[in-house]
Amino acid sequence: MSFDLHGRAVLVVEDDFYLADDTRQVLEDAGAEVLGPVSAADEALSLLEIRKPDYAVVDVNLGAGPSFGLASALKVREIPFVFLTGYDPDIIPAEFRGAPCLQKPIDPEKVLLTIKTLESGARNRFER
Repeated sequence: MSFDLHGRAVLVVEDDFYLADDTRQVLEDAGAEVLGPVSAADEALSLLEIRKPDYAVVDVNLGAGPSFGLASALKVREIPFVFLTGYDPDIIPAEFRGAPCLQKPIDPEKVLLTIKTLESGARNRFER
């Protein structure tokens, strides 16, 4: 797949080691600088204090059930993101329904394609 993410930073927040590592590898192969991967929302929030990524890949469930605090922080910072989830997509609150949502199991190449969609101008459109 030829998609160039050179000069772009992508935050990866996923608690499944293999999915996180495979996603990191695909993004790096496309030229992205990967922040993380991290497996907890508090780690991600700490990274956001240091650097604003161009995009983020966020697991809905980081061990304690669905949580959307990190998504809120990304929305406030106007950072487009992709949700990863094993849950039914209907679990996503209405305010985040503009964000792409990929169902697990996920092929990391699909994450890259989704970021390509965001990159090409179809950025998150949140309902207000």
